[in-house]
Amino acid sequence: MTPLALGEPAPDFLLTNQFGEQLSLKSPLGQNTLLVFYPYAFSAVCGSELQELEQKKGEFFSARTRLLAISTDSKYTLRRYAEEAGLSFDLLSDFWPHGAVADSYAVFDRERGVAQRGSFAIDAEGILRASFSSGVAEQRPWSQYQDALRVLTE
Repeated sequence: MTPLALGEPAPDFLLTNQFGEQLSLKSPLGQNTLLVFYPYAFSAVCGSELQELEQKKGEFFSARTRLLAISTDSKYTLRRYAEEAGLSFDLLSDFWPHGAVADSYAVFDRERGVAQRGSFAIDAEGILRASFSSGVAEQRPWSQYQDALRVLTE
Protein backbone atom coordinates (compact mmCIF):
# COMPACT_ATOMS: atom_id res chain seq x y z
CA MET A 1 0.00 0.00 0.00
CA THR A 2 1.20 3.53 -0.79
CA PRO A 3 2.18 5.68 2.19
CA LEU A 4 -0.23 8.48 3.05
CA ALA A 5 0.61 11.93 1.73
CA LEU A 6 0.87 14.94 4.02
CA GLY A 7 -1.85 17.49 3.34
CA GLU A 8 -4.35 14.82 2.27
CA PRO A 9 -7.41 13.60 4.23
CA ALA A 10 -6.62 10.83 6.71
CA PRO A 11 -8.70 7.64 6.38
CA ASP A 12 -11.64 7.61 8.78
CA PHE A 13 -12.38 4.54 10.86
CA LEU A 14 -14.69 3.17 13.50
CA LEU A 15 -12.92 1.06 16.15
CA THR A 16 -13.74 -0.20 19.63
CA ASN A 17 -11.68 0.92 22.63
CA GLN A 18 -10.75 -1.08 25.72
CA PHE A 19 -14.12 -0.24 27.30
CA GLY A 20 -16.20 -1.42 24.32
CA GLU A 21 -16.98 2.14 23.15
CA GLN A 22 -16.83 2.86 19.43
CA LEU A 23 -14.65 5.78 18.36
CA SER A 24 -13.96 7.30 14.97
CA LEU A 25 -11.38 9.70 13.67
CA LYS A 26 -13.95 12.31 12.66
CA SER A 27 -16.03 12.25 15.82
CA PRO A 28 -15.86 14.51 17.67
CA LEU A 29 -15.27 17.02 14.92
CA GLY A 30 -12.93 19.92 15.46
CA GLN A 31 -10.27 18.06 17.45
CA ASN A 32 -6.65 17.32 16.57
CA THR A 33 -5.69 13.66 16.87
CA LEU A 34 -2.45 11.75 17.18
CA LEU A 35 -2.76 8.12 16.10
CA VAL A 36 -0.11 5.78 17.50
CA PHE A 37 -0.01 2.33 15.90
CA TYR A 38 1.92 -0.30 17.86
CA PRO A 39 2.45 -4.06 17.38
CA TYR A 40 1.63 -5.78 20.66
CA ALA A 41 0.06 -5.21 24.06
CA PHE A 42 2.21 -6.58 26.89
CA SER A 43 5.49 -6.27 24.96
CA ALA A 44 8.49 -4.48 26.44
CA VAL A 45 9.01 -1.81 23.78
CA CYS A 46 5.31 -1.06 23.35
CA GLY A 47 4.85 -0.87 27.10
CA SER A 48 7.75 1.51 27.55
CA GLU A 49 6.58 3.75 24.74
CA LEU A 50 2.94 3.86 25.81
CA GLN A 51 3.87 4.49 29.44
CA GLU A 52 5.99 7.44 28.32
CA LEU A 53 2.95 8.80 26.48
CA GLU A 54 0.86 8.30 29.62
CA GLN A 55 3.40 10.27 31.66
CA LYS A 56 3.37 13.10 29.12
CA LYS A 57 -0.34 13.08 28.27
CA GLY A 58 -0.64 16.59 29.71
CA GLU A 59 1.26 17.87 26.69
CA PHE A 60 -1.39 16.37 24.41
CA PHE A 61 -4.09 17.98 26.51
CA SER A 62 -2.32 21.36 26.37
CA ALA A 63 -2.10 21.03 22.59
CA ARG A 64 -5.83 20.14 22.42
CA THR A 65 -4.93 16.84 20.80
CA ARG A 66 -6.47 13.49 21.63
CA LEU A 67 -4.22 10.48 21.77
CA LEU A 68 -5.46 7.21 20.24
CA ALA A 69 -3.25 4.10 20.34
CA ILE A 70 -4.14 1.30 17.91
CA SER A 71 -3.10 -2.36 17.78
CA THR A 72 -4.57 -5.54 16.36
CA ASP A 73 -5.16 -6.92 19.87
CA SER A 74 -8.73 -7.64 20.99
CA LYS A 75 -10.60 -5.14 23.16
CA TYR A 76 -10.44 -7.64 26.04
CA THR A 77 -6.66 -7.82 25.83
CA LEU A 78 -6.48 -4.03 25.62
CA ARG A 79 -8.67 -3.62 28.71
CA ARG A 80 -6.40 -5.86 30.77
CA TYR A 81 -3.30 -4.21 29.32
CA ALA A 82 -4.54 -0.69 30.13
CA GLU A 83 -5.35 -1.75 33.69
CA GLU A 84 -2.00 -3.45 34.30
CA ALA A 85 0.09 -0.74 32.61
CA GLY A 86 -1.88 2.16 34.11
CA LEU A 87 -2.84 3.64 30.73
CA SER A 88 -5.74 6.11 30.81
CA PHE A 89 -5.98 7.08 27.14
CA ASP A 90 -7.95 5.14 24.52
CA LEU A 91 -6.48 1.89 23.21
CA LEU A 92 -8.32 0.92 20.03
CA SER A 93 -8.71 -2.60 18.70
CA ASP A 94 -8.06 -3.13 14.98
CA PHE A 95 -8.88 -6.80 15.51
CA TRP A 96 -11.61 -7.31 12.90
CA PRO A 97 -11.46 -7.03 10.01
CA HIS A 98 -7.93 -7.85 11.12
CA GLY A 99 -5.60 -4.89 10.64
CA ALA A 100 -7.91 -3.05 8.24
CA VAL A 101 -7.25 0.38 9.77
CA ALA A 102 -3.51 -0.24 10.03
CA ASP A 103 -3.62 -1.29 6.38
CA SER A 104 -5.46 1.90 5.39
CA TYR A 105 -2.60 3.86 7.02
CA ALA A 106 0.01 1.65 5.26
CA VAL A 107 1.42 0.27 8.53
CA PHE A 108 0.04 -3.30 8.57
CA ASP A 109 2.66 -6.05 8.62
CA ARG A 110 0.94 -8.84 6.70
CA GLU A 111 3.55 -11.47 7.59
CA ARG A 112 3.19 -10.97 11.35
CA GLY A 113 -0.46 -9.84 11.32
CA VAL A 114 0.28 -6.77 13.44
CA ALA A 115 0.55 -3.02 13.11
CA GLN A 116 3.99 -1.57 12.54
CA ARG A 117 5.11 1.40 14.64
CA GLY A 118 3.63 4.41 12.85
CA SER A 119 2.32 7.72 14.20
CA PHE A 120 0.05 10.18 12.41
CA ALA A 121 -0.76 13.76 13.42
CA ILE A 122 -4.17 14.73 12.03
CA ASP A 123 -5.65 18.20 12.34
CA ALA A 124 -9.20 19.11 13.35
CA GLU A 125 -10.34 18.99 9.71
CA GLY A 126 -9.06 15.42 9.28
CA ILE A 127 -5.97 16.36 7.25
CA LEU A 128 -2.70 14.48 7.79
CA ARG A 129 -0.09 17.01 8.95
CA ALA A 130 2.83 14.83 10.09
CA SER A 131 3.84 11.18 10.30
CA PHE A 132 6.78 9.23 11.64
CA SER A 133 7.69 5.62 12.32
CA SER A 134 10.31 3.30 13.74
CA GLY A 135 11.29 -0.36 13.57
CA VAL A 136 9.19 -2.95 15.38
CA ALA A 137 11.74 -3.25 18.23
CA GLU A 138 12.54 0.47 18.40
CA GLN A 139 10.71 3.06 20.50
CA ARG A 140 9.77 6.30 18.75
CA PRO A 141 11.62 9.23 20.35
CA TRP A 142 9.58 11.72 22.39
CA SER A 143 11.05 14.53 20.26
CA GLN A 144 9.09 13.23 17.26
CA TYR A 145 5.85 13.44 19.23
CA GLN A 146 6.76 16.98 20.29
CA ASP A 147 7.39 17.94 16.65
CA ALA A 148 4.01 16.49 15.64
CA LEU A 149 2.22 18.40 18.40
CA ARG A 150 3.98 21.57 17.30
CA VAL A 151 2.77 21.07 13.72
CA LEU A 152 -0.81 20.61 14.96
CA THR A 153 -0.76 23.77 17.08
CA GLU A 154 0.85 26.15 14.57
